Amino acid sequence: MPLPAELTPATLTLLIVTTFIAGLARGFSGFGAALIFMPVASALIGPRLAAPVILIIDAVTTLGLVPDAFRRADRREVAVMSVGALVGVPTGVYLLTHLDPLTIRRAIIGICAALLVLLLTGWRYHGRPKAPLTIGVGALSGLFSGASQVGGPPVIAYWLGGAIPANIVRANIVLYFEVSTALTLINFLIGGLFVSALVPLCLMTAPVYGIGLWAGTRLFGVASEATFRRICLCLIALAVVIGLPLLDGMLR
Repeated sequence: MPLPAELTPATLTLLIVTTFIAGLARGFSGFGAALIFMPVASALIGPRLAAPVILIIDAVTTLGLVPDAFRRADRREVAVMSVGALVGVPTGVYLLTHLDPLTIRRAIIGICAALLVLLLTGWRYHGRPKAPLTIGVGALSGLFSGASQVGGPPVIAYWLGGAIPANIVRANIVLYFEVSTALTLINFLIGGLFVSALVPLCLMTAPVYGIGLWAGTRLFGVASEATFRRICLCLIALAVVIGLPLLDGMLR
């Protein structure tokens, strides 16, 4: 199956490099893949191709994390947050499939920029999880995931600051994202977003993403976490700038 016609050798190279960096960030810090990938990829191949690509390649390459997360996670807390995702994900997918692609791209840039600010401020929710709030965070995360695959930061900001042991927090995040991914896969299927053009794109980007994921986990033991997280945030900011519609003439 041919690649999208708008992908020139130069833009294809940029897509591959962006995919590798997204995997690198995900492997080390556990977040940031879609925040890095979506602004750039949406400019190159459009949001309705970019979102399914990152969804599929991330789902496939992170399956090995699920068994350990399932054992360690507070499954009740994950289930409560997933209730919110049941509402948020379909709403986000509806917006992705019905709004103008340029509007979606602008929304992705805005969401990524806002979440970047949230991460830069270091804000965390420091109270104990409460069911209504947990459901609300799940709905917000699901909305962002369904529309643009950038649902991670609200969940991370909510769980990391609470009075929960760090190993359980990490397991909760991994397990929740797997549930959210499954919900999004179903809704993408219903929304008709799985098209034939995804096959060559996924076959081409998945190995690169997997290598980045592996390299990121290796870097965790080499670089300090604080240093690499700062690098990830800088890369997210760069992706937001590169993904601006004003720069399309330079990307294509």
